Amino acid sequence: MGCFYPFVARAMRGDHFSADPGPYAIAFFFALGVLVSTLPANMLLMFKPLDGKPPVGIAGYLGAPLGWHLAGVLGGFIWCTGAIANFVASRAHLVGPAVSYTIGQGATMISACWGVFVWHEFAKAPRSAKKLLLWMFIFFALGLCAVALAPLF
Repeated sequence: MGCFYPFVARAMRGDHFSADPGPYAIAFFFALGVLVSTLPANMLLMFKPLDGKPPVGIAGYLGAPLGWHLAGVLGGFIWCTGAIANFVASRAHLVGPAVSYTIGQGATMISACWGVFVWHEFAKAPRSAKKLLLWMFIFFALGLCAVALAPLF
């Protein structure tokens, strides 16, 4: 997941007068890449679920409630809006690519907090898993700080 941003930053490296694609063009091509890669990834995970449950066929996917599909589409729009804002901030030189990427990855920390503290997804997890969650939060926060501070050194 983290390997894409250097390519995005390199594509937008030029000044505002060059022929390099802008942040909106980058977002368009990025969205196309997400669409193309999502279809085979979904098929793989439907036919070989990671949780050990029986495989889900196309009929099972299409038979899911419409609200679930709409929630997925809404999540994609929200994610794409954040990606565009990230690309625009990086291109406008308000912040550098490293800081822009760090800000974008902060969303991962927020979603982890929601899962742990609001939805209680690990309420029945073993104590050892809860210790690992604590370390995950600590190291993730340290990593975000290190990437954000890297341009200063």
